[in-house]
Amino acid sequence: MKFQGSPSFTHAQVPKVGVLLTNLGTPDAPTPKALRTYLAEFLSDPRVVEVPKLLWKVILHGVILRIRPRRSAEAYKTVWTDEGSPLLLHTQQQTDAVRSQLKKTWGEDIVVEFGMRYGNPSISSALEKLMQQGVTKLVVLPLYPQYSASTSGSTFDAIAHDFTRRRWLPDFRFISCYHDQPEYIQAVANKIKAHWETHGRADKLIFSYHGIPKRYLLNGDPYHCHCYKTTRLVAEALGLEKDAYMTTFQSRFGREEWLKPYTDETLKALPGQGVKSLQVVCPGFSSDCLETIEEIGEENCEYFMEAGGERYEYIPCLNSDEEHISALISLLEQHLQGFHAGSSEKSEQTAARAKELGAKL
Repeated sequence: MKFQGSPSFTHAQVPKVGVLLTNLGTPDAPTPKALRTYLAEFLSDPRVVEVPKLLWKVILHGVILRIRPRRSAEAYKTVWTDEGSPLLLHTQQQTDAVRSQLKKTWGEDIVVEFGMRYGNPSISSALEKLMQQGVTKLVVLPLYPQYSASTSGSTFDAIAHDFTRRRWLPDFRFISCYHDQPEYIQAVANKIKAHWETHGRADKLIFSYHGIPKRYLLNGDPYHCHCYKTTRLVAEALGLEKDAYMTTFQSRFGREEWLKPYTDETLKALPGQGVKSLQVVCPGFSSDCLETIEEIGEENCEYFMEAGGERYEYIPCLNSDEEHISALISLLEQHLQGFHAGSSEKSEQTAARAKELGAKL
């Protein structure tokens, strides 16, 4: 095996500190072909689907990838923008904002990039950019507030796999979750307050999180607990009574039982229980995407209204809101403590020694 170096590396290069933001990913286009490529990568991840590999391969390629890409492409068309996928756009804006803020403190000593776990730009391509710029110390922040093996765990797998091919590994810190970070909790609470100031309150506030199979919880995944803690802390920041809000789980796939209560079934039932107005927020998503814009903003709205609801509002994600960026900066600064970029003087000394040994500069 040949380990990968950095073609642009020189012994006179000044070491830098890197920050890598990651998110789930998105297809390159809202087309069946692009969705087939994206879903094949996503659903082949054993962290996402914990089913015996051979059995799942038959199901995935024999059934799912023959049916789902066309259906998913139609859904993506409804949220696609002139600039591409909303998730890609928001993640780029978040990265730009984080880079701008960190450079105020770190100057040119810090490098910030983003990568997607599935699709483009890939995590490997983002790591390559960082390494080419001389990064020797790296902090990785997956933009998933609540930890799950299927999200943050899978992100770590992708980074570790990339590192197995590299000759030079950076000092490395991985932020696995931030579900109870005070700045994040306050940002979510203030987003809801701002919505209330404009639209008033509804009968009930729903905190909807992406679901995972119940089996993962029983096998030790902390995601369920993290979601409920986030809800509790935000509700406390808002001063809500317990009957004023609920935690639910959306986006289930397949036939096995997932975390309950299910968002769609809950919204269909609430009008019959006297809840006529509803507001939904999705604190587990750092950026608006298909699952928030189309699934929550449109599909679940229809369920509620058809069941007898009278008023329905989706409260957008934090996206690149100033308070969200401040929360991310605070989180990153905690994990950047003790990391220092190299000096040009030391790099010159290193280069001189390397030259004496015959290294190319």
